Amino acid sequence: MPSERTEVQVRPGTEADLTALTDIYNHYVRETAITFDTAVFSPEERHPWLLSHPEDGPHRLLVARERVSGVILGYATSSPFRARPAYATSVEVSVYCAPDAGRRGIGTLLYKALFEALEGEDVHRAYAGIAQPNDASVRLHERFGFRHVGTYQEVGRKFGRYWDVAWYERPLGAGR
Repeated sequence: MPSERTEVQVRPGTEADLTALTDIYNHYVRETAITFDTAVFSPEERHPWLLSHPEDGPHRLLVARERVSGVILGYATSSPFRARPAYATSVEVSVYCAPDAGRRGIGTLLYKALFEALEGEDVHRAYAGIAQPNDASVRLHERFGFRHVGTYQEVGRKFGRYWDVAWYERPLGAGR
């Protein structure tokens, strides 16, 4: 019998995925402090975000979907770390899984594909900000060679309280 992971395809995100990706993200906006967005988005509002992640280059969007049903299980992105030109070889990465797709290895599958895709790009470092507490995300990032480099204390306010964000860093490319 094939493993569950062989039943999952990872591929670049497309416009056809936008509603499902927006639904996944909106779950985290409404229910968690994992993202510091506080209002849900429509797919139209997320369209510029989708377009900022082409199929090639350092800023990618990869989706995991069930091969048979086509259901989107999650996505991973690499995005600009900061807007200034000297930051161009750094990316901020994130992964979001559908609420019912947790603990299936989807995040691991997505990050594996994302970092493989970035191997040929001119990127030097990946950064991830993890709202605390989030032990599952910390474990995922550490599994991929991220190390903790600092924590911003009470940097975001959501749901009537302040949240810390721990920052993690991973070398990419020839600098690894």
